[in-house]
Amino acid sequence: MNWSKTMLFASAAAVAFAAASAQAQNMPKKIGYVTNYATHEWYQNVIKGMKAHGKELGIEVEVQDANLDISKQVAAAEDFIAKGVDVLIITPVNEEGVVPLLRQAKAANIPVVLEGNPVKGMTTMVAICDYDTGYFSGVEAGKYAKEKLGGVAKVMNVGLPLLSATVLRSHGFMDGLKTIIPDAVMVHDLDGGGNPDRALEVSSAALAKNADINIIYGINDSSSLGGLQAWKAAGKSQDGLLTVGTGGEGLAFINAMQNEPSYRIEAAMFPEKEGFTAIDAAVKLFNNEEVPEHIVSPTAPMNGEDWKKFYDYDGTTRTIKWDAVNALQPPAKCMKTSADLKK
Repeated sequence: MNWSKTMLFASAAAVAFAAASAQAQNMPKKIGYVTNYATHEWYQNVIKGMKAHGKELGIEVEVQDANLDISKQVAAAEDFIAKGVDVLIITPVNEEGVVPLLRQAKAANIPVVLEGNPVKGMTTMVAICDYDTGYFSGVEAGKYAKEKLGGVAKVMNVGLPLLSATVLRSHGFMDGLKTIIPDAVMVHDLDGGGNPDRALEVSSAALAKNADINIIYGINDSSSLGGLQAWKAAGKSQDGLLTVGTGGEGLAFINAMQNEPSYRIEAAMFPEKEGFTAIDAAVKLFNNEEVPEHIVSPTAPMNGEDWKKFYDYDGTTRTIKWDAVNALQPPAKCMKTSADLKK
């Protein structure tokens, strides 16, 4: 190799090294994530997505769990701020309780990414389009009811009124359902607390008063499964019943779709992808890049065995099929947002 070629090669190598170094310097060293409920399958898989992507980028991701306690969430976030993490990610226990944390983080010059639910004063949020997710699963439920339930749709909504995101899902579901079955009715509108025990309790009480329903809709998998468990505990057949879940949070929905005759539709939300995207958002904020207020994470309604397009399952663990999930195109804009609930 002659001298000029050697110098050219050395120069190119130096540029590549400098670019790699600059990229490394522009990566946050540590991200603190305060989740609201780490024992839940959804958040376990969000955390898996965060940590896997963080490892790829050389970022340490530390997680603290609020366990559905806003005071614990505040304390955990304040601890991260005191430690001087580069970026903070928060899944709100409730939206009002997180507002002061945004002010504290801003004062400490620490960017904040929200996951799942909006908070007044936020910079950005990584989340699905909740209304759209409910709406398109409602459309699929309407098609199913028209074909197999005699065109009748009487719904027990196992909801969660505490969070605007979950309220949007319930509204979207009913609106989507009514595009196919205009006289669909919500017989029960319940607060299932987003957990299976509470969902079972309130569903059992509702069915004891009026069991004239043929669709169970849950704002997450725990809610739909709690509602279905109440139905089964009452000794009722799943013939003529449709159960619709939301989340695709972990193994529970796959087992249900394989083993429960009525569990035919799932609005999948791909928590691993949401965690992955939250890390990307954190990196952008760390580099002072412009980001939209809502970074939309994709969803897809699954019918029957559609889940196999997106996950491998060996009976013990599931593995996301990244090519299939990354091929999903989230909408540029949500059909409705939390602001529409106030109108």
